Parts: sequence; structure tokens; C-alpha cells
Amino acid sequence: MDTNHQSHTTGEITIYHVSVSDEGRYKCKFDIWAESAERLLKVTAGRRGVKLTADRTIIPLGGRVTLTCSVEDPAGFKYQRFRQTSDSSGETSPQAEIVDESNRVISQGGKYTCRGWRNEPYVVTSESNAVIIHETASRPKAELRADDRDIPVGGSVTLTCSVNPSSSGWKYFWYRGEKTSEPLTSQLSAGPIRVSEEGVYWCRGGRGEPVYYTEYSDSITIYRDVPNKAVVTLQPNWSEIYRGETITLRCEIKDGGDTEWEYEWRTNSSEKPSNQNELSIRSVSASHSGVYRCKGSENSSTYWSDPFNLTVSDKPQSVLTVSPSWLSAGASVTLNCSFKDQSAGWRFYWYKAVPDPPVNSYSYELLPGSSSGTEQDSYIVHGQTHTAEYACIAGRGDPVYYTYNSKSQFVWSADFHSSVSLTVSPDRAQHFTSDSVSLSCEGNSTEWRVRRLSPEDRDLSDCTTWGTMSGSTCKLNTNQLSDTVYWCESGSGEFSNAVNITIQDKDMILLSPARPVTEGDSVSLSCKLRRQTFDSTVFFYHNEKLIQNDTRWELNISAVSKSDEGFYKCQHSGQESAQSWMSVQAVSRPERSSFPVLLIVGLICGIVLIILLLLLYCYRPSKDTCFKRPIQSESSNTDQNEAQCNTCTSPQHGDVCLYESIKHSEDTEHVAGGYQEVTYSLLELKHFGKKYDSLLYAQDFSHNKGKKKKGGSSPAAADETVYSEVKPGSSLGV
Repeated sequence: MDTNHQSHTTGEITIYHVSVSDEGRYKCKFDIWAESAERLLKVTAGRRGVKLTADRTIIPLGGRVTLTCSVEDPAGFKYQRFRQTSDSSGETSPQAEIVDESNRVISQGGKYTCRGWRNEPYVVTSESNAVIIHETASRPKAELRADDRDIPVGGSVTLTCSVNPSSSGWKYFWYRGEKTSEPLTSQLSAGPIRVSEEGVYWCRGGRGEPVYYTEYSDSITIYRDVPNKAVVTLQPNWSEIYRGETITLRCEIKDGGDTEWEYEWRTNSSEKPSNQNELSIRSVSASHSGVYRCKGSENSSTYWSDPFNLTVSDKPQSVLTVSPSWLSAGASVTLNCSFKDQSAGWRFYWYKAVPDPPVNSYSYELLPGSSSGTEQDSYIVHGQTHTAEYACIAGRGDPVYYTYNSKSQFVWSADFHSSVSLTVSPDRAQHFTSDSVSLSCEGNSTEWRVRRLSPEDRDLSDCTTWGTMSGSTCKLNTNQLSDTVYWCESGSGEFSNAVNITIQDKDMILLSPARPVTEGDSVSLSCKLRRQTFDSTVFFYHNEKLIQNDTRWELNISAVSKSDEGFYKCQHSGQESAQSWMSVQAVSRPERSSFPVLLIVGLICGIVLIILLLLLYCYRPSKDTCFKRPIQSESSNTDQNEAQCNTCTSPQHGDVCLYESIKHSEDTEHVAGGYQEVTYSLLELKHFGKKYDSLLYAQDFSHNKGKKKKGGSSPAAADETVYSEVKPGSSLGV
């Protein structure tokens, strides 16, 4: 037909995707004189179904694939197949061939389609579905898997063999021992098998006739369990492991004897264990957390160990607490260091901060006795009198693994020290936001830093942040509300006394001393209103207990004592001031030595004992109030007892007088100077209960100053009587 007339040099024309519009009569001619007869081309509107199938989609190494083109009502049809390939330009070009058979064996990969063609009557089907055929570059390799590598006692394990890419028709050949050994014919299967004997296993796939084999799989060694038990242990044996520590996991075979075991590990962590019995991790991290199991194998295998769960926690933060936070006279300071999930094996290191104002920082010194750490998590500081800053850290292991440093904690001292001190102007603890408040540092330093610690967020800052520093004085910015502790730091690294100052916008404040008051001093506390005067009752409280309620706006304490120490506040007309702590400093008294007291007591006891012995001796001859002492004459050997007894007992006072008469010997030739001396003693007596004044007189009747002639009488001489008086000593309290 003229509409389809085309010139062509090959003598053949192809109509792709024939349609009803292509129906008609066709003829051809070679030149203007040679023309063929017409042929009728009929195109049926309802196309015959056509389908292309393949027995496999992968051409194995050296193998082929069979394609089958199926047409509805195939009588008289021939088949035309198309294969698309890529040329050098990257474009695809179809290749077509017409064959009589519907089946065709191919050995080349590509994209294949087909259609049916019949001459009488002329019919061409539509194009079939596309089938993609792949070529295998090399022989496929079988893959072997096992659900377990250890055969439990009396049990078995499952082996699975497969070929990738997956396709149908494969059967699998199983081998134990060497790959060249005969297959386990009893185990030829198309699916998994179960084995109960240990050994080295292999597999490969095969199909077709003759059999086309895949490559052998990799081997898998299957072990039979033995009664020996493997156990995973941790060294050091700590209940909690922290990031950065050094640990060792060890696989131990119970009752393993001297057997040279080979070890195998399993874990779901990131760690890839070796075949050694020890797994050392120098800096453990969260990625090492997981379950660890191990076993040993020699000619046979142990059971797998029980799971060992390793949990690696974040590096801990030490927390320091101090008690008390405000020092009192004679009190010790107790430091406690702790952290979350604390376990055994830790040692604690204690530090004291030393200010360094020029560089606006602190250096830290180890406290005595903590250079190697302490086993106890507490440390007691004795004799602390100044404000101090402390910190702690914990460590364990070798090399030592440390926690994060604790945040610093302060111990405040309100005591005034001459070397470094802080004064407040005006000298009170509470201030209005409209007040002008200055803090001054005093002492032997040219460099100063005024600091404060906010109790809300524990923020440590200096005067340049919340005030103006000029020399050694810091002027506070009172526009900012605060309830904060302030102190000075000297250039030589000393802390001053600490002062708690409150800046508030209330209409009433309590005026109380900012620094401690001395025991025995008079103290005045008062309430102050911002803009008005008091016109009704003012209430004063001490430790929440009402101690004064009248119209006086002052609370006066004439002689403050330690019992007056505590929190004070005041109330007026429904308003209440903030409370402030008033510290009372005890008066220092010199310590008394116990040695002088013991000495005095000993002397008194000794004197009392002597007096008792004398009294006992004196009262032994007679119980009367007079005492006679016999004096024996040396010349006549006769006893001349001359005694004079005068009683001067007072019935009212019980005073006793004792007189002793002494008669001297008339023979004076034995006296060298003719003069006989009499010695008198002064005794001080103590009587318990009543007071007695006792007088003892000693009388001498024969003081002869001249020599006596033998047989004659003595010359007249002046007789002298000497009295000695004994009175109780008043110094003994008699």
C-alpha cells in the first residue's frame, strides 16, 4: 500500500509492534519493471497471548539456560526472539532471529523477549514479557552455617548449606574430614541436616545431569562438649566498672588440670577477643559493655561458660560534705567524700585550697596523711580556726584510676584574726537595697581579693562581678538581692573571717552584729523600718521562740552568754524580718595546771597527819586538861616531880592552857658554861569542827649563870621564867 511504501536496500521490511492500522495488501518491486504480487496482511484486534519463560535466570559457569516462548493457539506459528545488548555508545540495540521451535537454549546473558509469527494467514503477536538472564563469572560457592558449634551431651547441631544467588534445583553433598573424602551419601539432601559427631564439616551444591557442582563451602568445626566447666572472671573483681579503667576478663577451666587449652570467646560488645585465656582492656568504654562467654577446647570442647554481664558506667564524680560548715571554738571539722554506687577498693585523697589572688585561682595541697590516700571515706581536721576550702578525690587500681574532683566546700570561721580580717560598714548583717555597704580587708598584704559564695547555685565569684574593688575595699552593688557569705583572701594565701550578709527589698530588717560578739559584752539588737516608725508592739524571736513583745524596738542583752547564740528575727504589724545568726565567742581562759593543786592538797594532808600524831601523843598519859612532865635530877637520882597546873579552860569557848614545869638539875658541872638552855617550839594546831586557842607555857626555875661549888649552895641568882606560847595558825583556817 502506498502509505507504507518505503525504499529499502535489503529487500526486507520489519514492522515493530504491529497494529490494526498495519493491515492491508503489501507488494515489493526491485526496479520499475520487476514487481511482486500483492499479499494480504490481516491484523487481529484481540492479540494472542505470548509468554517467555526460562528454566533458570543464571547461566552457571560452562552451562546454559533454556528459554520457552508460548503463544495461544500456536498452530503454524514460528517464533521470533529479541535480545538487547549494549553497544560501545552505551545504547541498547535489539537482536532478532526467527526459529520454528518454541524452545531455545542460550549461553549468553541479556534481556530477552519473544513473539509469534505466522505466514498464512499472516499474523504477528505482540511482544512478550522480558526475562533477564545473568552469566556467572565463576563457579558459585556453597555457604555452610551451623546453629551451634558445640554438640551438647546426647544432642546434635543443625547444619545448613545454600548457594547464592539462590535458585532452584540444588541438592547438597556433605563431607566430614577432608574435602576430597567421599560425601556422606546418607546425608544427601535439599535442606538442612543434623549431626551428632564432632569434626570438620564441608558442603557443596550440585544439579543437572551430568551434575554441575558448586565450589566447596568453608569448613566449620563442630565440637562435642566435655564435663569441664568454663568460667569468666573479672580482674579486679569490682562490682562496678567505670569508663577509662583497666580490666582483665579471664577464661578459667574448672578442673582443667595441665591441659593446653585453646580458648574461644563470644560477646555482643564491640570487642573482638583473641583466642587467649585473658582479654585485657586498657581503657574500657561503654562500647565494651555486653555479655561475654568463653570455652576451652583441646581434643574436645568444654561447655560454654555462663554469661558474664559487663556494664561500664560513666566516670564518677566525687562529692564532698563538711561538718560543721561554721566553726565554733574547739570544734573539729569532719570531711566526707562519696560518690554514686560506691564500692570497695577505693582510697580517698584530701586537699586544702590555697588562694592565689594575682592569678585569680587556687592551688591545692594534700592534707597530712593523705599522700597515699586513706581507706576511710572521712577525714577529721583538728584545730581549724580560720576559714578554709577543701576538696577530695577517690582512686583505685594500679595504675591508679581517679574519679572526677569534687566541688570545693568551705568551712567558715566568723572569728576575727589580726593577720587577715574582713570588716563590714555599716557593721550589721542585714541591709536594705538602698543602703551603701562596703567590705574592707585588713592585714599584712598588699594584694586582696573579696569573694563570695552564693548558696543557691554554689557560684564562686569575686568583687569585680557584683561590686567595685578599690584597693582593699569592695563596695557592694546593693541593687542585687543576695543572702551570701563574703570573705577576704590575701596575696600570701590566707583566708579572713567570713561574714553572712543579706541584701533585701523588704520594708523591715533586723539590725544585728555582722561579726561574733564576745561573751560578757552588752549587745543591742533592733528592728528597722525602711520609711516609718514603730507604732505598735514589736516581737523579737530567738530560735523561733518569742522572747520580747512590747513597744520597744530594741532588744538589749546586758551580758551576752553562749546560750544567747542563735537565730534572731523581729515582727511588727504583720511584717517579718529575715533571720540572722548571732555568734557568741567565748572568753579565753588560761588553763590551770593540776600540779600546784595536788601539791597543796598533799601538804595539807601531811600537816594534818602530823598534828593528829602529836595530839595522840599528848593525850595518851591523861585525859585531863593538864599535863605533868617528870624531870629527873641527875645528882640525887631522885624524882622530884614539881608541877604546876593552872586551868584556864573557858567553858564558853573551850580554850585549853597547858603549863609545863621544868626543874633543872642542880648539878651544873656537866654544863660547860654554867648556863642551861631551854629550846621552845612554836606549834600550829588545827582542830576540825570547833576552834580552840591553846597556850602552852614552859617555866624554867633554875637558870644559873654562875658555877656551883661542890657541897655548897648556889649563889643567889636571878631566876628567869621563860614562857613559850603556842597558838593555832590562822593560815590553815583553824
